[in-house]
Amino acid sequence: MRSIWRTLDPELARDIALVVAACAFVGMSFGAITVSSGLPVWLPMLMSVVVFAGAAQFMFVAIVVSGGSLIAAVVAGLLVNTRMLPLGFAIGDVHATGWRRIGSHVITDESAAFTLSQRDPTQRRAAYWACSIGLFVCWNIGTLIGAFGGTIISDTNAFGLDAAFPAVLLALLLPSLDNGPTRRAAATGVVVALATSPFLTAGMPVLLALVGVLASLGGDRFAGKVAA
Repeated sequence: MRSIWRTLDPELARDIALVVAACAFVGMSFGAITVSSGLPVWLPMLMSVVVFAGAAQFMFVAIVVSGGSLIAAVVAGLLVNTRMLPLGFAIGDVHATGWRRIGSHVITDESAAFTLSQRDPTQRRAAYWACSIGLFVCWNIGTLIGAFGGTIISDTNAFGLDAAFPAVLLALLLPSLDNGPTRRAAATGVVVALATSPFLTAGMPVLLALVGVLASLGGDRFAGKVAA
């Protein structure tokens, strides 16, 4: 790991270090909210090692805590993580033979972004592994601290931690709203989720919000016909 940091451009290493440090605080929030919401201490720590996907983990716990079924929580988490498939193909060159499975497990939006911003093959590999390993370690340390801290918090509402789930998910979504189709999909999904929430069990409105994808595709076809 030390040799990887030496390989990195100093400015790139600084940027990665800042992201990694911030990740630890988000992990602490995840661990604290999960445990203080009534779930066992081991759950956030196990998820952080086995799943290691912040958005999916937050989504899973949010649905379970609000009374949704495990099936809905798992499906929602898997759907959130489907974005990793194209990212994995885009940066597949950084995975050396024999390390591909580990490299695939620790891929994140941040590590993919840093990797794709580099043109030099050596810098690409160094950026990917430095960011991925750093995030994995700091996320799990943060989750561990937060999980044990959550055992002494009796009321998450008093600390405002109940707002962390939607706030984190919104923060993860905002950088993606840089084009029309994505904004249409998000807006449609929000309307559908809000409209169905009073009538359906927790988790189902999130799944139904996927119709926003159809709105995005429909908008693209309409725009194509107008342009023609």
